[in-house]
Amino acid sequence: MQAWVERLHRVEDALLVTLLTAMILLASTQILLRNFFDSGIVWIDPILRVLVLWLGLIGATVATRANKHIRIDLLSRFFERNTHRLLQSLVGQVSAWTCLVIAWYGFKWIHLDYLDGVASFAGIPAWMLEVIIPLSFALIGLRYLILSASWARRYIRYRKLARRAAK
Repeated sequence: MQAWVERLHRVEDALLVTLLTAMILLASTQILLRNFFDSGIVWIDPILRVLVLWLGLIGATVATRANKHIRIDLLSRFFERNTHRLLQSLVGQVSAWTCLVIAWYGFKWIHLDYLDGVASFAGIPAWMLEVIIPLSFALIGLRYLILSASWARRYIRYRKLARRAAK
């Protein structure tokens, strides 16, 4: 299992590097063509928008992997550390199930686009460009479930240790 997770991490990291490099090269090419040759490539602007979406969502999966996602943490100051673990677990559950619902409906949306044959720019099937939405939200949701379970285990372990120490 650990080897599979490590491979997933390497794929995510490689995708981030590849997408960012492609974006820089395409944007630079478009700028040079517009400024020096009064022309441009028609499909670069739409593909850059798609690449921004992919880069942002893959970046979100990496942030969740490292537990470095954006969060509003007002309550941790008012509770002891172990109670904070329990709150983290509950918030993780809500986040996980929210992401998994988004992924579920994202997959349904992709399926409808596939069945309808919706095309985006340059005749590329829209579902191929949109597939990152349900995939990334599913991965984020699964990671939140794992993080939530980990925080809950830590909470329970600490409670048991605290009870033993109190005896």
